[in-house]
Amino acid sequence: MADTHSNPRFFALIPCAGTGSRAGVPGPKQYRVLAGQPMVRHTLAAFAAVPRIARALVVVAPGDRFFDDSSASVLIAPCGGATRAGSVFNGLKWLLEQSADPMDWVLVHDAARCLVTPAQINALIDACEHDAVGGLLALRLADTLKSESHGRVVATLERSDKWLAQTPQMFRIGALVEALEQAGDQVTDEASAMEALGLRPLLVPGSAQNFKVTYPEDFALAEAVLRSRQP
Repeated sequence: MADTHSNPRFFALIPCAGTGSRAGVPGPKQYRVLAGQPMVRHTLAAFAAVPRIARALVVVAPGDRFFDDSSASVLIAPCGGATRAGSVFNGLKWLLEQSADPMDWVLVHDAARCLVTPAQINALIDACEHDAVGGLLALRLADTLKSESHGRVVATLERSDKWLAQTPQMFRIGALVEALEQAGDQVTDEASAMEALGLRPLLVPGSAQNFKVTYPEDFALAEAVLRSRQP
């Protein structure tokens, strides 16, 4: 095996065990067809177009048969947990059991962020591969930010230092396992777990198009963007 301390590999990990309860569609939203393909296939195609990604691992719920006919280039682990963090943690342990090294990098990406581009993935790798911590794609907040109580505004918040977290989020496999072990399975992203260790992940500018398909109206917008990219 290569010396992964001096030549670490890059893995993609796609948690794909969620039900998408807010999306208002029957079945897991990541399998909804957009622009001719299930959403998660667009996501995986972006990572497949990045030669530096050694392998992509999709973490599905036990019993999920969607990927039964997938090519060998995509690893499937039926070890999805009850939460996103649980699925990521189980996927990381699976990678380590399959000969990944704790010093290898993992790029964790939401299956429902199907508009990510190879250029954005490469930008994150370029920014983080020599960083001591790692980092994430994020978007500087452009809108005025309010806090509320009972449906009414109670304050306008300073926005100059606020960013919207996106994915991929890129960290060393071993460090992220440790962070998730300590933070528990309720953290909503990997950066939060790393922050709980006292670390400061790097913010790498992303794109407004790299949004997470979450609500019913998001499907039409994602479809329009995908079709605009087709030849």
